[in-house]
Amino acid sequence: MIKINIEELLKENNRSKYWLCQKMNMTSRNLNRIIRGETLSISFKYIEQFCTLLGCEPGQLICLIPDETAEEITN
Repeated sequence: MIKINIEELLKENNRSKYWLCQKMNMTSRNLNRIIRGETLSISFKYIEQFCTLLGCEPGQLICLIPDETAEEITN
């Protein structure tokens, strides 16, 4: 399972999801779908914007959770 660390990075930067949505011209519904892993893909455009706004590298934004850990999280 791939996890997007947006909420953690927002906390580190003392920013809100509302702020990020405004900067990216994205709805809160779409941002929450990305955060919850409910999307099948994410464009490089969004990855670049997330990294620029949150002051991170793609490796800090995206992490891979082993399948057995992912099952525990989703259950």
